[in-house]
Amino acid sequence: MKNVSGSHLKKVAEADFPTQFGAFRIYGFEGRWGDRAEEAVALKMGDLAAGPPPLVRIHSQCLTGDVFHSLRCDCRAQLEIALTSIAREGRGLLIYEQQEGRGIGLLNKLRAYELQDQGADTVEANERLGFDSDLRSYQLPGAILRYFGLKQVRLLSNNPEKVEAVEKAGVAVTERVPCLADVLDSREAYLRTKRERMGHLLDEF
Repeated sequence: MKNVSGSHLKKVAEADFPTQFGAFRIYGFEGRWGDRAEEAVALKMGDLAAGPPPLVRIHSQCLTGDVFHSLRCDCRAQLEIALTSIAREGRGLLIYEQQEGRGIGLLNKLRAYELQDQGADTVEANERLGFDSDLRSYQLPGAILRYFGLKQVRLLSNNPEKVEAVEKAGVAVTERVPCLADVLDSREAYLRTKRERMGHLLDEF
C-alpha cells in the first residue's frame, strides 16, 4: 500500500474504460484507516496536469438511482451531469465511493424510504433509524486526489461539506461547479430537505 499523507492507499487495478460519455481510464482503489477499509473507483479522462484545475466529481454510490434510475433522488442525474461535463472538457476525474444511502447502507436506505412513505423527510428517516443525516467520510477521495497529484480542482457539487472535505485533504477548490438536476414532482420534497436541512446549495423552487 502507498502511504498518502497518513492514509494507506492501494491501487489494485486500472484499465481502459470506454463509455457512452467518452473514453476513460478506470482505477480501483482500496483505502485503510486503522480497522476501517473502503473501496472506490475513479474514472479519469485526459491529462489532469495539463491546463487549468480539472473538473472533479466525488459521487456516492446509489444503487436505486444510478442503476435503477430512481426518481426519488437526484443521484443518477448528477452522475450524468458530471460525466457529460468532464467529457465536454476532455479531461477530469470522477471518484465513485461505496457510501450507499449517505453511509447507512442499502437495506437501511430502503428502510428510510419506507419511513419517508409514511411522511418523514430524508433527514428524519435516518434519525429514526438511529443514524445521523449523513455518515459519509471523505478520507478516501482525498487520498485519491493526492494520488493523482492534484493540488487544485473545480468541484462538481452542491454540497458545501464536500468542498470543505477536499480542502481539508490539502487540495484547493478553485471553483464549486453546480450540479443541478431537474426538479421533478417525485424528488421535489427530497431536494427541498437537502437545501433547507442539510445546507446543499440548490436553486429556489
